[in-house]
Amino acid sequence: MAQIDYFFATLSPYCYLAGLRLEEVAERQGATINYKPFDIIAAFSRTGGTPPKDRHISRIEYRAMELPRQAKKLGMPFNLQPAHWPTNGAPAAYAFIAAQSAGGGNLGLLAHVITRSVWADEKDIAQDDVIRACLEEAGFDPSLADSGLLQGAETYARNLEEAVERGVFGAPFYFIDDQRFWGQDRIADLELYLKGEL
Repeated sequence: MAQIDYFFATLSPYCYLAGLRLEEVAERQGATINYKPFDIIAAFSRTGGTPPKDRHISRIEYRAMELPRQAKKLGMPFNLQPAHWPTNGAPAAYAFIAAQSAGGGNLGLLAHVITRSVWADEKDIAQDDVIRACLEEAGFDPSLADSGLLQGAETYARNLEEAVERGVFGAPFYFIDDQRFWGQDRIADLELYLKGEL
């Protein structure tokens, strides 16, 4: 059975736009997903990237056109300037890691609900009540928002180091075997690879 290592960022609009398509591919192709939330902003500075606010105006303008286009193509609600962005994405990542350890819910849905909260629902994912609601919607115990903070911080930091070592420079970023796929618009290619067609 193939394993997909999925490096995702709780603050990434592109992770939001990925929706649940990766999970659908994994189900169709009999693959498993190993979720690895990491600090995308810290990764930028270590892999030659630039945080969105510091990019050249041409890149800022293009991003402002491309994100709404992709959202429209996918039929997903999207706010280019959400009320609570940027915010601290770590608390939601720690809760995700706690949920990953506890089990009992849907991790793919949790990743989606967290990113949707930022980019469509105008919620601050640094707030406990928002994190609890995300956990509950994905079938997890909301009290996980209060547990495993030390383990969450350690895993989050390890995921960042692993991401940098393996060549991750953006999110979403997917690995299968020695193959790398970057971006929500490469999920179809990832499926072709799983099918042995790419």
